[in-house]
Amino acid sequence: MEQQDEREGSASKDVQILEVANGKPIKMWTRGVPVEDEARQQLINTAQMPFIYKHLAVMPDVHLGKGSTIGSVIPTLGAIIPAAVGVDIGCGMMAARTTLSARDLPDNLHGLRTAIERAVPHGRTHGARDRGSWQTPPESVDQAWSGLVAGFKVLTDKYPRLQKTNNHKHLGTLGTGNHFIEVCLDQRDRVWFMLHSGSRGVGNAIGSHFIELAQKDMREHIANLPDRDLAYFSEGSPHFDDYVEAVGWAQDFARRNRAVMMHNVIQSVRGVIEKPFEADVEAVNCHHNYVQRETHFGAEVLVTRKGAVSAKKGEMGIIPGSMGAKSYIVRGLGNEDAFCSCSHGAGRTMSRNEAKRRFTIEDQKQATAHVECRKDAEVIDEIPMAYKDIDAVMEAQRELVEVVHTLRQVVCVKG
Repeated sequence: MEQQDEREGSASKDVQILEVANGKPIKMWTRGVPVEDEARQQLINTAQMPFIYKHLAVMPDVHLGKGSTIGSVIPTLGAIIPAAVGVDIGCGMMAARTTLSARDLPDNLHGLRTAIERAVPHGRTHGARDRGSWQTPPESVDQAWSGLVAGFKVLTDKYPRLQKTNNHKHLGTLGTGNHFIEVCLDQRDRVWFMLHSGSRGVGNAIGSHFIELAQKDMREHIANLPDRDLAYFSEGSPHFDDYVEAVGWAQDFARRNRAVMMHNVIQSVRGVIEKPFEADVEAVNCHHNYVQRETHFGAEVLVTRKGAVSAKKGEMGIIPGSMGAKSYIVRGLGNEDAFCSCSHGAGRTMSRNEAKRRFTIEDQKQATAHVECRKDAEVIDEIPMAYKDIDAVMEAQRELVEVVHTLRQVVCVKG
């Protein structure tokens, strides 16, 4: 049963509490947005883990995930759940405001989109016609990789199977699914570049490997878990420190990946727009799938944000909508009950398969008529109607962030 939060000094009318038998409470910033029953059950399962600290915090974009919901903040003491971090370790957003304005953009934006597509590998990695990774990485990629290679050697000396990942050639590449690159305009018609990606194939391999190890380590007790994907490493156990080191490296890879892509996007746009411009007037680079040590309510805890963004007081973040909706540059309000977090986007309302079953290419064309982007069968699963209403999502988290800039996309590149 849900009830209004009146504890820990909170007088909030926006947060709801789900009390959990044999578990910690769940605080939900979800007023006015749908929460599927399956996601609610996943939240209950996670809240019943014995090492949850204080409560779970649930963002308005919450939806079904692997083991734990996407859109949740999971504070733990002395344990970490690899599947809660997930396999797209360090996935996040980067945005940069330029000195360009809408009038500086070409009338036909198709050339701008194709220039970005040439500059940043995107899509799946497969064979000789691969457009999802570099054949020969450029200098910007090599420079970024030089800062990662030592840590990668430490990691692969312990876990040789990770050496086979497409690591170096995936640095500076976009991927598929909900990853994107956009050219946007803010409320004053200033041009922004924004992109969304993570640690790519190497992060997936790291996440998958340690999820498997956690399940193996717990094989004698896994039947007692609410979900096998809640298998965890206890602090001091054989793989705990290795996982913390590996996930930290993958998060560094993801941040550098976004920085390399942003550099290449900027260079590609300079090849289309002759007017000189700067592109680092305002810049934000933030994770939304990650874990780190933080202090909350006077204790040092491991905070896993699975589809959530850090929103400490004054901290800048990015909350994107769908490929046809608004996005937001936000400033954190430091809400401690939410472990200083906010949503990472709008959040899906249906699976990718359901979106492909329900909508047509014509639906996609109509929903993205104002955006220069792909409008074909392979991106129907990213149709705006497969996502929650971003306005409702923002209203539900008005205690968590304040809006600094409102962006609307005019170009969107999808893998």
